Amino acid sequence: MGVTFVDGPVKVRVPATSANLGPGFDALGLALGLHDDVAAWVTDGGWHVDVAGEGAGELPTGADHLVARAMAATFERLGGHPPGVAIECVNRIPQARGLGSSSAAIVAGVQLARALVKDGTTILDDAGALALAAELEGHPDNVAPCLLGGFVIAWSDETSGGFRAVRLAPDERVRPTVFIPTDRGLTAEARAALPASVPHHDAAYTAGRAALLVHALTAAPDLLFAATADKLHQGYRAPGMPGTAALVDELRGRGVAAVVSGAGPTVLALTRPPEDGDLGIGWRVIELAIDVVGARIGSGRLGHAERAPVAAGRKS
Repeated sequence: MGVTFVDGPVKVRVPATSANLGPGFDALGLALGLHDDVAAWVTDGGWHVDVAGEGAGELPTGADHLVARAMAATFERLGGHPPGVAIECVNRIPQARGLGSSSAAIVAGVQLARALVKDGTTILDDAGALALAAELEGHPDNVAPCLLGGFVIAWSDETSGGFRAVRLAPDERVRPTVFIPTDRGLTAEARAALPASVPHHDAAYTAGRAALLVHALTAAPDLLFAATADKLHQGYRAPGMPGTAALVDELRGRGVAAVVSGAGPTVLALTRPPEDGDLGIGWRVIELAIDVVGARIGSGRLGHAERAPVAAGRKS
């Protein structure tokens, strides 16, 4: 039995995300107020992707674009493929910087495909959408906050073999700042730097800080500096991104709750950084809200407001 596709375009706004947050390796994530906007509609044949903003001229423009691949995987789960799809992307999330650009593309694709199929959100419910997005990404700590918004704890469910997540409301006093370098990073290389095992006392230390971080982010921001300490992954990755490691050390030396965002090289500060710090050269600094909504579906093509560029922030 096939599926019925809706008439007209649909669109989605997806947030940037920061995963790990220090000690919460592959488990904790935060949605940020920096967004990609993506629209899609069914066509008579083929895949065509138009990209503006981040990644324009670099990303694929056909069926191998990550949004298209995620849509195709979702259509497969939903039970039928359209003859073709046109996609337009306005990207503001920097590519390969540790801010969840690939997760945003995957979540956009999953949500657009669900919206283009009649009763698609019933055939593939929200839990199924999360499981599929995490399967496509390989881990849940970026796709979960991208879908759900806010502060998210994600984990693998051994019973079902999939992934699950819970969303917590972050304290309104938490105001993240991101320090984005010009250099890019690769998640695969960052993961390859990790050892096969760590000392038990380091694991116990980090587990305690991850638990404290849940309390700090939701109720006690004054504890964020202590709660973001980590001995599980950031130290092992530091030689591969010395500029990032130096900035984290500089900020933490001044009492700022700074961590590597995801696999880097962006740095995330969860408490206000000083204006006069020595950041080095080439960092773009943006203060962001926490996105408490997550992926938002609508109808129609992208409008003028959705095509507007992101604020530049300040540069060092």
